[in-house]
Amino acid sequence: MIARPRGTSWFVVALPYAWLAVFFLAPFAILAKIGISEPANARPPYLPLFDEAGFHGTLANFALLVSDRIYVSAVLDSLRIAATCTVICLLVGYPMAYAIARAGRSWRAPLLLLVMLPFWTSFVVRTYAWMGLLRPTGIVNAALGWLGVEPMQLMANDFAVHLGIVYGYLPFMVLPLYAAIERLDRTLLEAAADLGASPLRAFVSVTLPLTAPGILAGCLLVFVPAVGEFVVPDLLGGPDTLMIGKLVWNEFFQSRDWPVASALAIVLVVIVVAPVVLFQHRRARVA
Repeated sequence: MIARPRGTSWFVVALPYAWLAVFFLAPFAILAKIGISEPANARPPYLPLFDEAGFHGTLANFALLVSDRIYVSAVLDSLRIAATCTVICLLVGYPMAYAIARAGRSWRAPLLLLVMLPFWTSFVVRTYAWMGLLRPTGIVNAALGWLGVEPMQLMANDFAVHLGIVYGYLPFMVLPLYAAIERLDRTLLEAAADLGASPLRAFVSVTLPLTAPGILAGCLLVFVPAVGEFVVPDLLGGPDTLMIGKLVWNEFFQSRDWPVASALAIVLVVIVVAPVVLFQHRRARVA
């Protein structure tokens, strides 16, 4: 029996916690510090929390997010768009993952490669490609004009934002679904068929519940980054499409209101972390 080196287990546990402390807790603490500061025409554009007179923190920036309709609308629109795109990715990605998992072994690797192929190109470049397809003089409207159809407004609206997000994050839905479906024991479906269950009944009663962890993981992987998406709303969305990520950028770099931008970023972090915590809690209960 080989003795475990003393301190190894402590190091293995401490390393990820140190990573989280440096790259999550420390930036979050900086954001919190700026978020409760008062704005100022200075460099940096906020007042220090402490000086000779004492502490000068304020929660006015967070109160502004609740009272101002623009910020409330941006949060609600981000949640709506992210939830809608997650549902669309699930409806499109589940049949794709099911077809790949049920394909022959020689076909699975090429099909998975096609799913992951977009990752070989920058997400920004792919979004610019959609601009070339959807703009008024783009390829899609040119094809519609060739068919005798009037040009359509395909950009600067919610349709383009949904299309760009679904296209960008669909692989994040397909891959965990494929892993869950591929591990599914097919003898359970054969047993359900022997007991008289139709293919639809077997899918609803057997396949869907057993692949629920893959569904939850895929929805989480799509919803979390979609809430804070910046590139797609900025390039494909119109002035009425205001999501949290774009609003944070505007507050930081255009308005230079760092305290409000930091408060908004903290709200975004809370929105992103909440479903992750719920997912982990559900996994712990199931286990």
